[in-house]
Amino acid sequence: METFAAREAKNAFGRLLDTAQREPVTIEKKGRPVVVVMSKHAYDVIQQQLRELRSLKETEHLLSTEANRERLMQSLEKARQGAVSEQTLDTLLSYED
Repeated sequence: METFAAREAKNAFGRLLDTAQREPVTIEKKGRPVVVVMSKHAYDVIQQQLRELRSLKETEHLLSTEANRERLMQSLEKARQGAVSEQTLDTLLSYED
């Protein structure tokens, strides 16, 4: 990963952008890393990977106990049979009380 001093990043912004298209770039201020600049594509890939990890974590929770697995399977079967109902966010939040 290439590193730019903040002043260098400011004075050579075009080179910074070109470099960031190939690899993430660390920008330092007073010798300390403060930010990383990366391409939009790299950012999008990371965001997609994070979404996938969150989804896997949710699935792991749903399958973590026998009771959770059973409820999930029952819900899936009801959905397959068309026995679903729409709920508003207010209704769902009221269940927390």
